[in-house]
Amino acid sequence: MAKTRVLITVKTYPTISGKYDELVCTAGFLEDGSWIRIYPIPFRKKSYEQQYKKYDWIEIDLVKNKSDIRPESYRPYSIDTDITIIGHIETHNCWSERKKVALNKVHTDLKALIADAHNKSICTSLAVFKPTKIIDFIAEPVEREWDKKKIDQLKANRDQTNLFEHPEDPFEVVKKLPYKFSFKFEDEKGVPSTLMIEDWETGQLYWNCLARHEGNEAKAIQDVKQKYFEDFAKTKDLHFYFGTTAMHHFASKNPFIIIGTFHPKFEGQLSLF
Repeated sequence: MAKTRVLITVKTYPTISGKYDELVCTAGFLEDGSWIRIYPIPFRKKSYEQQYKKYDWIEIDLVKNKSDIRPESYRPYSIDTDITIIGHIETHNCWSERKKVALNKVHTDLKALIADAHNKSICTSLAVFKPTKIIDFIAEPVEREWDKKKIDQLKANRDQTNLFEHPEDPFEVVKKLPYKFSFKFEDEKGVPSTLMIEDWETGQLYWNCLARHEGNEAKAIQDVKQKYFEDFAKTKDLHFYFGTTAMHHFASKNPFIIIGTFHPKFEGQLSLF
């Protein structure tokens, strides 16, 4: 089987699946510039050499995910499929090399993009979107613990597996984020929307800020907003990576969520430091 080369641009915050364990949705671009989604990947259980970063080029054996109607959706050949990191694109010259891959098709009209998603002959489920105006960045409290049924199922699956493979499983499930983070923005026609962001970096930034502020959640949230609203939205050339969820792709009025950001400095922008 020929390996597929993918430039990773998206890693979502891990979710819990009773069937597959802890999973990350990954997306990026093929060598021809088209989008691809890779799911499921038990990312944190991969060896250090296989734990890719954003803007790494990887090679991996992929097959079409037949349980997913979205055309960009593929899955590893098996849950144990190896991942080889073969290169990385840096941020030099205002992300010029990254722009050559990521900004070939940029959407600015949300209604038109949603129409493409709902059109079964197009079925767009991944896209780059350039908001015309960022209005706000919002944090809302959500459930603080993972669904108990999923955790119990996951534990039962591990216990069954460990009878035959490993007598102990030291792996701990990733902490659930106690807040949902969202951008409020307008598209080129001035239509306002509020969309959740599920980027792994957003969640990790929250945990890092919480540790720095010794558990003060209000200060941690303020730091996250400082990064995404005061820095990215006001001083960077901010684009969103959009993705749909399989469950809501055709059912939701707007099936997209924000699964990552693309935030280079503006051309000619000088650093103050």
